[in-house]
This record gives sequence, C-alpha cells and structure tokens, in this order.
Amino acid sequence: MKFLDQAKVYIRSGDGGAGAVSFRREKYIEFGGPDGGNGGRGGDVWVEAVDGLNTLIDYRYQQHFKARPGMHGMGRNRTGAKGADVVLKVPVGTQVYEEDNETLICDLIEVGQRFRLAEGGNGGFGNQHFKSSTNQAPRRANPGLPGEERWIWLRLKLIADAGLVGLPNAGKSTFLAAVTAAKPKIADYPFTTLHPNLGVVRIDAREFVLADIPGLIEGAHQGVGIGDRFLGHVERTRVLLHLVSAREEDVATSYRAVRRELEAYGHGLAEKPEVVALSQADLLDEQARVEKLAALKEASGKAPVLLSAAIGEGTEVVLRALGRIIEEEREDGKADETVDEHWQF
Repeated sequence: MKFLDQAKVYIRSGDGGAGAVSFRREKYIEFGGPDGGNGGRGGDVWVEAVDGLNTLIDYRYQQHFKARPGMHGMGRNRTGAKGADVVLKVPVGTQVYEEDNETLICDLIEVGQRFRLAEGGNGGFGNQHFKSSTNQAPRRANPGLPGEERWIWLRLKLIADAGLVGLPNAGKSTFLAAVTAAKPKIADYPFTTLHPNLGVVRIDAREFVLADIPGLIEGAHQGVGIGDRFLGHVERTRVLLHLVSAREEDVATSYRAVRRELEAYGHGLAEKPEVVALSQADLLDEQARVEKLAALKEASGKAPVLLSAAIGEGTEVVLRALGRIIEEEREDGKADETVDEHWQF
C-alpha cells in the first residue's frame, strides 16, 4: 500500500427536501383541510478517526463526497426521510484544514473521534404548517434549504512516542527494523527512505511507538531534496533519537546540519528531548570511536551512545533511554491534566 499523508477533497451535504402541498380528501369529510408534510433534512458530512488505517491513499482515487438530499414531504402529514450521511474514515492523527491549507478545522487524535464538516439543509415546511385561523386552506409550501459545500485538505501526522531523525543513510531504517517488527527498505547502497515507517518497541515491560521519517539534508526547510514535508510526523512525538552515522568524516557538522533544519522547521521540534547516538559504530576501530564520540559530544552538549543496530551494540541502552523519557513525559502530561481539572469551576 502506498503512503499518502495529504489529500484535497470536495464535500457537499445534502439539500433539504421540499414541503408538500396536499389536502385531505376522504368521502363524507367535507372540510379535510391541509395535510402536506414537511421535507426531510439533508444528509451531513462527517469525518471520523478509525483504527487500522495509516495512510490517506483512499482519497487519491475518490475526491468528491456528497451526502444524499432529504426526501420531499407527502400528504397525510408525512415528513420526508432524512438524507443519508457521508462519513470520511481517516487514520488517527489526521488534521482537517480549510481550502487555504492553513486554517485548522479539527484534529482527530483518538479512535472514534468524529466531527461534522458540513451540515445538511433543513427540510421545507408543508402547507399544513401554514394553516391559521385566517387561512384555513394554504396553498404554499417551502422548498428545502441547500446543503453546504467546500473543499478541504486532509493532512496526516502520525501518532508516535519517539521519532528518528538524521541525515540519509544514518542507519535509521536499520535501527527500526532491528528493534521492531517493521520492515522498511534497507540496502548497502546510498538511498533515502521515501515515506515514514512506524514500529512498536517493547523493552523492560515498556511499550512505545517509534517513527522513522525520510532523512534530512542541508536546506530541507527550503524544499531541497524531499524537504521537511515529513517532519510533521514527528511533531507529536515526546522524544527524538538523533542518529549520526560513523561514516561521516565530520560528525559534528552532520549533527549541526540536522539541528538547523529542525530549528528552521519550528513547531517545537528543536525543544523536544533528544537522545544522540553515533550509529554504524561497528565500522570504526577503537581510536576512531573515541575521536568521533568526543567530537559529537562537543557539538551536541550531550553524552552520545555508541550504536550498531547490525550487531545489536547499544540498542538496549538507547531504547531504555527513550522509554525513560517517554514515561517521564507521560507522567508530566497526566500531572498537567490533573491541575487543569482541579482549577475548573
């Protein structure tokens, strides 16, 4: 299945049904009076977050969604049926924007969360509604109100606890494959991941979701390479794992290049907790390890971890560090929620 994280779709709710003009006609009843029913409401357009989806690929092949109109009213005071709704089923983490792709309509972060994007038109009144003491036989009825229509953008931001960042070929996909059941493409020639991958990590009775995004290069925030389009998928993460390849001649420069892109992108990515690791360490001898670790420590201001996903070196240390930070962030989030609830009146 192809990965698609953005789609533009057209939605239209249903028109309301027209009211009916009708009179009661029965044998031996001389003054039957009006009995035209009201029209039915048009169908609504909803968006709903469902489990089991991780891409918006369905919206590449269908871009127009129209709810059914309400049925017209009928005689004998029968109201028309409501039009059928349309539900856009999307992955958890989907955001809905206006046509300008900047104004946020809703953010669906939980399974089952729903939002009405377009409300169906009300049905028109039948002539029975207009009966009065001065007008016993009205011959008018209202047409139904039209539905709403608009273009919207669907934008997916994956829900993950930890995110992998780094230059292309820093070993991110190898690490993801080594610690989860995910199967990203891995090869011994230079290439970059083309779309994000997710995997579930289990370590010391802890469990968290790890996201691997395409590698960043210098100028990504200006659209160079794949650009920073996929950085949105690590916006929701609690911690970043920054991998710097041991193959790099200058690991400090490589580290700073990615940090500059994170800062240029904004949205709080540069302020997230970060674990730094020197990946593909099995390619270095002891002397080279010491030199590159020292250079990376000076550039990052943190003690980097020696990591080789290929032989399993350092993986448990990194996972435990990520798990500990995620747990602390979760506890802080719960504490903030408790404080908010305490001060609600």
